Amino acid sequence: MRKTKLLGGAAIALALCLGATSAEASTASDLLKRLHDKGILTDDEYAALQAEEKADQAKAAEAVAAAAPGGQPAAPAQIDDRRFVKMTDSGVGLVVGPATIKFSGSVNGFYVHDSPQKAGANTAVTGGLATVGSGNSSAVRNGLLPGFFKIDVTTTQGGWNVGAHFGMYPGINSNSWSGLSANSAGQPTAFATSGIDFRQTYLTFGRAGFGEVKIGRDIGLFGSDAILNDITLLTPGSPGSNTAPGNTTLGRIGVGYIYTDFQPQITYTSPAYKGFQAAVGIFQPLDSLSGSAQNNSEPGFQAKLTYDGKIQGAGLHLWMSGLTQKHDVISGGSYTGRGLDAGAKVTVGPVAVTGYYYTAKGLGTEALNLFDTDVFGNTRGSEGFYVQAMATFGKWSAGGSYGASYLHYANAADALANPTLVSSNASGVGQIRYGLNSWVTLISEYTHTTAKAHNGNKDDSDTMAFGGILFF
Repeated sequence: MRKTKLLGGAAIALALCLGATSAEASTASDLLKRLHDKGILTDDEYAALQAEEKADQAKAAEAVAAAAPGGQPAAPAQIDDRRFVKMTDSGVGLVVGPATIKFSGSVNGFYVHDSPQKAGANTAVTGGLATVGSGNSSAVRNGLLPGFFKIDVTTTQGGWNVGAHFGMYPGINSNSWSGLSANSAGQPTAFATSGIDFRQTYLTFGRAGFGEVKIGRDIGLFGSDAILNDITLLTPGSPGSNTAPGNTTLGRIGVGYIYTDFQPQITYTSPAYKGFQAAVGIFQPLDSLSGSAQNNSEPGFQAKLTYDGKIQGAGLHLWMSGLTQKHDVISGGSYTGRGLDAGAKVTVGPVAVTGYYYTAKGLGTEALNLFDTDVFGNTRGSEGFYVQAMATFGKWSAGGSYGASYLHYANAADALANPTLVSSNASGVGQIRYGLNSWVTLISEYTHTTAKAHNGNKDDSDTMAFGGILFF
């Protein structure tokens, strides 16, 4: 027996030296057969080694059975999924123990050529959004959206769905760091750097039948659907300054709606019921950007109601939202800013049509609380609208929109003191899009922007843009 085992071991070693692969030697029986077929083992040696192999297998099976309770074979070991990292079922992400981590982002860039109104005796418009300059300008810049990178970490703990959400918005243009934020006027020089706008930092918790609570910094409720359904969200639209580009353009901000902004908030969103869903929240009170200094004692309040459904094959998305905030002026007195808006998006086959309208008092234009009052705290009224349509056929889409924002004087004294205050900002936009693939869309766009002052002054500018945007 010892001679046979030694012979078997030597035969196996010889087989490896002769080039037997690991696949050929996947089992001892297969290996012995190949050695026999190659003439390395005689018939007697092959038969003896086969018998030994079968005996060894039987002993191993007996040992396993003896080790199991009741003499039954032991159940296979259970794998603890909590110790493994897995890919998510959809999107870009991974599952680590009890938590799902998802990543999403966007990158965009456009060549933008702007033809401004030449400065003259009747071109001064305070708050006008058409560009005024001595000549044309070119820029390679972001559109209304900068780039963004979002991280969402979600889990279920104690029966509650819990999430932590972070959104970083870096742009491609260099920043002057002289304004209000990382999206201030640019600095197109060497040795400059871009900024990161950390817009989103919030937590959520909720469960079925309860809804969801959000605490942190995220997009507001009032005006949010206006910008999220705007076709210039993905493009430059009205560029603002193009000679020193920042990390965002205006799109249709101030030429159809007031920018919702990203704000500190505690917001509750209800469960959806037959297509309806409501949200309400308390918000960090915002100071006026153009009025007297303030020390606000109460939070702001915002609410939104949406409906999603279908009627006779047409897809419907309807919304209405509102905002109110009391402003306490340090020098004395107070005023309340209020706004209300409504919109609808109707999709029939390849065509989507959107209409929007807002009205406000003491809310201003373009940004929340910009030009909202005169210097004495008297509120100014405002309103605006936009209409748009987009048709998609295969990889190609074409569309356009028109919108305007209007600002009114607080009183006759305000009119005397501010003759060049903007009366209206309006723009018309035309777009052609090509879906290169599921991630990248190429876009070309033309925008005509007009600004008018209450005293009759007027500016016009024309902007051409082409570039692309990626989402993942």
